[in-house]
Amino acid sequence: MAKEKGAQCKGCASAANGYLIAYNGIQTVGWTYLLFQVFSHYLFTPSVPLYDQVKWTVILFQNAAVLEVVHAATGLVRANPVLTAFQVASRVIVVCGILMATEAPRHSIGLALALLAWSVTEIIRYSMYTLSLLGQAPYFLTWLRYSTFTILYPIGITGELLCIYAAQKEVGENGLYSIKMPNQFNVIFNYQHVLVFLMLLYIPLFPQLFMHMVSQRKKVLGGQKKE
Repeated sequence: MAKEKGAQCKGCASAANGYLIAYNGIQTVGWTYLLFQVFSHYLFTPSVPLYDQVKWTVILFQNAAVLEVVHAATGLVRANPVLTAFQVASRVIVVCGILMATEAPRHSIGLALALLAWSVTEIIRYSMYTLSLLGQAPYFLTWLRYSTFTILYPIGITGELLCIYAAQKEVGENGLYSIKMPNQFNVIFNYQHVLVFLMLLYIPLFPQLFMHMVSQRKKVLGGQKKE
């Protein structure tokens, strides 16, 4: 009986490991393709709107990151589910609540900044996770994962904020997704105020996430020797 349970545990662990390798590998390919699309846009088709070229790629692979919250919450990976949820939510909101819902951010320089920072970050992160699960992660990839954030985080945050700013301006001018009084339900909702509040949330949250990465860098690279 004990042997059967042990075999079942090993089988579950093997299946979980295989799933995580597949998930991280697919995400690596997806974000690499997105970065390729961004560079192709500026090199070969600058007349075509950037968002039109990357729309489905960014929607698919960014929303797939929601699974990371599930992974953390179920213990499939060792990560703080609350912190993971905050990190994932900010981007999902930008993609679904900003880019998919409004037009102005699609033409903002913030979109290019966000996509560049997101894609480079995720290519490094997911490829490191994939190779780590295979026991083949090289030191330089780990170093990139815990070093490039010092540049990519500010670029990504700037891009996100520029997109949100463009969206709230459009929402305010056109009254999009807002409910005014009087109405039969006797409720009021102002989407522009929600977006402004979202921008203000970056003030306390960004330093915490950034310092978390600084702490992780010291923890991972501080005692790790180059092979």
